Amino acid sequence: MSESEELRDDVLLERLAVGDEEAFRTLYRHHQQPLYRFALHMTGRAESAEEVVQETFMFLIREHAKFDPQRGELAAFLFGVARNHVRRLAESDGRYRDLPPGDFEILETQSLGSGATDIPGPADSLLQAELTAHVRRAVLSLPHRYREVVTLCDLEELEYERAAAILGCPVGTVRSRLNRARDMLAEKLRAAFAPKPAARFSAARVLDTRGCDEVR
Repeated sequence: MSESEELRDDVLLERLAVGDEEAFRTLYRHHQQPLYRFALHMTGRAESAEEVVQETFMFLIREHAKFDPQRGELAAFLFGVARNHVRRLAESDGRYRDLPPGDFEILETQSLGSGATDIPGPADSLLQAELTAHVRRAVLSLPHRYREVVTLCDLEELEYERAAAILGCPVGTVRSRLNRARDMLAEKLRAAFAPKPAARFSAARVLDTRGCDEVR
């Protein structure tokens, strides 16, 4: 985020503090979508992502004074609030559920944009859908601390410094967790796409041996 945008956030927060509803709506438009994508990648559920976003902005309304621009940008502050709420959901649910295909297609559109010009054929679409499903399940199966860095650095494409500010850890920790997470994902995907052992060939299954000599 540029310096002018950070200053704009500061001004909007000042207006929010005195009850300016338009300032809140502007802040919401600026930050809602990346927060939603983060929560969706982390929880695997559209309804949970919506709840995280709602709670994050409700926290901003109630506790806007807790934001200190000297400690970082507003986006990092909001991601931190969202991250805490995601953790609370994980503790209350005990597990994450897989994301319905339709919701993930919406997420992909939001994450990747609509700049692609190639129109995939049916075979390409099926292959991409299968790969997407495997990647989605693999990311959701990662331990929480690894899923966070993959979501922030690989899916949201944040710089390591910004991810470190959100996670409250050194940049070196982000790098090491991301390397480990990528290794884990590669292992999971290799297992998912490994060739299945071929069934033992049996001539008796292929040929109708009735009326023929026994196949040995």
